[in-house]
Amino acid sequence: MGIPAQSVCTAIREDIVSGVHERGSRLTEEQLARRYGVSRVPVREALRTLEAEGFVVTRRHAGACVAEPTEQEAADLLEIRMLLEPLGAARAARRRTEAHLKVLRGLVRLGQERARLGEGEDLRSLGAWFHETLAQASGSPGLTALLTQLRQKVTWMYAVDPPAAPAESWAEHGAIVDAVARGDAERARTLTAQHAERATAVHRLRFGSRTTGVRTSQHAVNIPGGRN
Repeated sequence: MGIPAQSVCTAIREDIVSGVHERGSRLTEEQLARRYGVSRVPVREALRTLEAEGFVVTRRHAGACVAEPTEQEAADLLEIRMLLEPLGAARAARRRTEAHLKVLRGLVRLGQERARLGEGEDLRSLGAWFHETLAQASGSPGLTALLTQLRQKVTWMYAVDPPAAPAESWAEHGAIVDAVARGDAERARTLTAQHAERATAVHRLRFGSRTTGVRTSQHAVNIPGGRN
């Protein structure tokens, strides 16, 4: 049974976001098929999807290449995310389930604990999990998918400095969850907008010198057993 194009697309996207495939580097079907242990057919489909998402561009005489976003495009993404995340939180206040609340509250407890211990790496992953769960709690698959794609693009374009006061950041997360739990949509929207605005201040563009080509990935090359 062949590996679906969706899995290949996820693998290529993750490697673009993590910098394995550098901005502007060529993405040939043959090279990618070897790298991920698949045929060229799912690679071709994956590249079309990634081009629609803005991660890949097709250039005359060069074919598919990793996109090279401008500073303005990167700034626009942050602005769009700052508009959509509060919307997602407001919808979560109306549509969340008890299961969503349980996960969100658990993440806040873990985040506050890790903040006290100064475990920055854990805080980054917990923060991503928190915002992903909050988006899912909106009950809107389209909005969830859009927010997920925005966060991936922001991760690709920006380096994020650790917040100066991580405990305060997680206190804000806790306040958002409280508003969501009470069903207070406007409070959830306002708190999330304030949190997003403060969080944006620690973003730094990754743009700068780059080496064209493909770096060695830390992940398994073949998808079977190596990727979900």
